[in-house]
Amino acid sequence: MRMIYLDIDSLRPDHMSCYGYHRQTTPNLDRIAAEGMRFERCYTVSSPCVPSRASFMSGRFGVNHGALTHWGPGCEFQYPEGDGHSERIPFFTRYLRKAGMKTVTFSTFGDRHHAWWYFAGWNEVHTHTLKEGNENADEVNAAVIPWLKAHGKEDDYFLHIQYWDPHSFYTYPRAYMEQWKDSPVGAFPDEAQIEAQQKSTFPRSASFLHWGDHYPETMPGAIRSREDFKHLIDGYDGAVSYMDSFVGELMDTLRELGIEDEVCIVVSADHAESMGEQGIYVEHPCATEAVHHIPLIIKAPGIATAGGTYDGFLYNVDAIATITDMAGLPVPSGWDGKSYLQALQGEEMEGRDYLVMEHALYTCQRSVRDPKWFFLRTYHTGLYDFEEVILYDMEQDPHQTRNVAAKYPEVVNLMEQRIANWLQEQMNKPGYKADPMQKVIETGPYKYLTENDWVSRLRSKGYEEAASKLLGRRTDEGMKPAYEF
Repeated sequence: MRMIYLDIDSLRPDHMSCYGYHRQTTPNLDRIAAEGMRFERCYTVSSPCVPSRASFMSGRFGVNHGALTHWGPGCEFQYPEGDGHSERIPFFTRYLRKAGMKTVTFSTFGDRHHAWWYFAGWNEVHTHTLKEGNENADEVNAAVIPWLKAHGKEDDYFLHIQYWDPHSFYTYPRAYMEQWKDSPVGAFPDEAQIEAQQKSTFPRSASFLHWGDHYPETMPGAIRSREDFKHLIDGYDGAVSYMDSFVGELMDTLRELGIEDEVCIVVSADHAESMGEQGIYVEHPCATEAVHHIPLIIKAPGIATAGGTYDGFLYNVDAIATITDMAGLPVPSGWDGKSYLQALQGEEMEGRDYLVMEHALYTCQRSVRDPKWFFLRTYHTGLYDFEEVILYDMEQDPHQTRNVAAKYPEVVNLMEQRIANWLQEQMNKPGYKADPMQKVIETGPYKYLTENDWVSRLRSKGYEEAASKLLGRRTDEGMKPAYEF
């Protein structure tokens, strides 16, 4: 089996034309979706980047693999059996490689995040630049295309390609943004909502979108009007479109090699991106719908139903289990994901009744998503302004603007019980060590660095209120919020 996994950082499914977006942002990904199956409700269980890709590598939830943040306490990847490698909980890539598949990655992720575990099990690791995730799609393809031309016709490989373009900053040619100049954007947020958001002073809020004077012309300096919002969305969509054009180059190469109809292609993301929800822009700092809902497309000739869709709930670790099943391997008993191969083949299969998700980098939160409700429990606010308990009616309020927790106490109780049950289920699994969320809560979702640089930079840019507010949130002398300039 030949398989290519397109791992697209910060990609929102509702900004992809194959998911119904009104702009034709992803014509090449659309063609892949038309020949495979599109999963409507796939969510990353643990965000942001490090927790999500640790789940990709391990097949486990963040609460179990341990890397629930980016630095310090709560970021210790917990391999179950010390030295050596577990047969019950193998690394995904080692498992494929042991079965005879050549495993290859083109990604600077491990370098960017100092993630030793990311390098486990690959036959080949190509970091292709020293930009640590800031390279554009053309730079990725400059390394990938020669590899494909040399090795694409070989059998039994898993090729992982990471594109970063939808992750800020947007550094592609401006023409990709300008193509949307006459195209409207969605109605949310409206002018009144943007005006109300000006009161917020947390990072990546409407009035605190950047932390310096240097940002590309594809992004606005702040969101103070609908015009600014359109500027931002045009910029994001331009990044998606630019990335997609190089997916087209990739597909052209497969066609030239005569293997386009033989290669399995999986398209997904580590997480998505807030674009005004909860007053947050161009960031992924919480366990919300905007951050956790990710695309999943699987084109598998002879396996996947062409043009099919699946509407059940599933996690990103379920996608890993499904790929493993597609390769003819049993899903390891220690993984948290389950295979959806049955659904991929067009057979009836129930999804999960609800999902429990978590975030511990910029805030400490767990959330629950079911067909009607999105529940958010905040254990530590970190850098952001969240109420302790939030309940959204996703049918009536898809943009999550009204907290109805007080109106539906019985639903809140149900959601709290779901989180408790889920956590107890994890604790009962063999080899469970400790909840990494608790480690982060004890120290606060912060990075151990001196606070002086942080505060002085805010004040030098005129963000006196933000400086005072964040300074007041520190938990110990010598600590500052985990947000990098």
